[in-house]
Amino acid sequence: MGEEAPQAAGKAGEGLRGARDELRNKMRTQRRLRVVTLLSLAVVVLVLLPVLFGLRSASNDPVFGSLDSLAVPSWAAQQVRDNGSGSRWCFIDCRFRERIAQSSKPIEDTTATYTAALKKAGWSSWKVSECPETPIQGTYSCWKRDEFTLDLWVRQPECAVDQVAAQDAVTLPSDAATPEPKKCVGSTVSIHVQNAISDTRGKPEPKQDKPLTGETPVPTLSDDPLLTPTPAAS
Repeated sequence: MGEEAPQAAGKAGEGLRGARDELRNKMRTQRRLRVVTLLSLAVVVLVLLPVLFGLRSASNDPVFGSLDSLAVPSWAAQQVRDNGSGSRWCFIDCRFRERIAQSSKPIEDTTATYTAALKKAGWSSWKVSECPETPIQGTYSCWKRDEFTLDLWVRQPECAVDQVAAQDAVTLPSDAATPEPKKCVGSTVSIHVQNAISDTRGKPEPKQDKPLTGETPVPTLSDDPLLTPTPAAS
């Protein structure tokens, strides 16, 4: 009996130590889970959210937003298509924006509508020799506001261009009849916006550096006796 009591006490002590060790392991596991959770939240807040907001701001170009706010009627902004390339912060290449829209009214009416809307939005007419760079059909004008330049080109509608291509004898079979042209009215609007810093129109060309070789000096003769030819022997 005397020996069984110490053995029972020893087993009880081992059981208590095992319970304490198990409790410590659970507490360590819980601490690790808390640390991992906090680190994951920190990564989401500090890394992922800024990236998501940056992508969202990059996709929502404020220039296209300002074009959306132009005071033009719905008939002058149909089938709008936007395209953009480059960096908004002019990293490597400055951003170039293009908007193409269809108007149900002729070139003159559409041009007057967009001209009035641009003036109302704070754009000022920009008279520059390279506007446009090559002769084109329709009306073409250039504008400036803040750090941007804008080109407005109003021309014949896309349906008219398609009709000309469809009636081209080269693209039609020899035995095919010429199709009846459909009624085509309206005009097409093209708007190009770019950063003024990347627009080279109206700016002086950079001066070229002088060549490092220089010019060859013109030889001059002096009265130096060393330059006098030696008389021939008699």
